[in-house]
Amino acid sequence: MKTLVILHGWQSSKEKWATVKEKIEAEGYEVIVPDLPGFKKENELKRVWNLDDYVKWTKEFIERVCSERLKRGEKIFLLGHSFGGRIAIKFAVRYPELITGLILCDAAGVSPRPKLRVAFFAFLSQIGNLIFSLPVLKYLRPLAKRFIYFLIGTRDYRFIQGPLMKETFQRVIGEDLTSLLSQIKVPTLIIWGDRDRMTPLRDAYLMKKEISNSKLIILEGFSHVPHLENPKLLSQKVITFIKEN
Repeated sequence: MKTLVILHGWQSSKEKWATVKEKIEAEGYEVIVPDLPGFKKENELKRVWNLDDYVKWTKEFIERVCSERLKRGEKIFLLGHSFGGRIAIKFAVRYPELITGLILCDAAGVSPRPKLRVAFFAFLSQIGNLIFSLPVLKYLRPLAKRFIYFLIGTRDYRFIQGPLMKETFQRVIGEDLTSLLSQIKVPTLIIWGDRDRMTPLRDAYLMKKEISNSKLIILEGFSHVPHLENPKLLSQKVITFIKEN
């Protein structure tokens, strides 16, 4: 039985992939969707992590959950969405012996936002909290915060809880993985919404150009979350890729 491991996006969870999991499993495949550390109460981080920590955790998770398959020489398919795509790219370069195929769905990693820039706006946000706590200005606070997050260039930072996860976020997004793309040798499917504003379509074209054994599927009318917008269509694309490899 072929096995697919799905790595979800930043501040997402395995529940968001339940429908995709169900539809792919209906075709006779095993689908495993772990909750990545740091996004639920039961798996809170005890220290600041970076991308390498998430790659290491993913390897240990796969080796534990898929141990019997790996002993038989079987490999897995790995799907990474958004932040999960960052992990998947680095994982595919470091541990190609564990992967049959890679699926990058609206993946992050090739449009880095410098850590200094994010740190600056984090500081600006803190100052803003003090300024807009004044009674005369408090009604402008939501608008001001949205403007700051717009300048950062991501909505993810807006909802991060606690300094530890904010520092983790800064470390993760500050890393540019563009140079790693050409090192990916496993068959790769790139799936992208043409209306994605979180990870723009130009990133998909770059990945297609740099990953030699890759195929790009553009989903017209879709934004950043095809697994929620049309899980049936996304599942069909993934199933076809698994069957062909």
